[in-house]
Amino acid sequence: MAAVSLNQGLILAAILFLIGFVGLLVRRDLIIVLACIEIMLNAAGLAFVVAGARWGRPDGQVMFLFVLAMAAAEVSVGLALAIRFRRVFGGLDIDSADRMKG
Repeated sequence: MAAVSLNQGLILAAILFLIGFVGLLVRRDLIIVLACIEIMLNAAGLAFVVAGARWGRPDGQVMFLFVLAMAAAEVSVGLALAIRFRRVFGGLDIDSADRMKG
């Protein structure tokens, strides 16, 4: 199996992060925004793993586990918000969040 260099891994992570960031700025649907945040979190996790592999340390993989745990929490909170948005506003447009009271 061919090893991936540090530069290639970090470039891939940067491209994934950029795709997620552009999607976050462009789209207005809550589910798409949550998916873009997931892409950005996975890009950060990939950067941790690549950097940890470069120095031969398991720290990057441990940090990736924390990133995955945070992503799971984000999904549960995000889906709860999506359900609430759908019930209250009848749609998933995030511009409707301006009208939320709480």
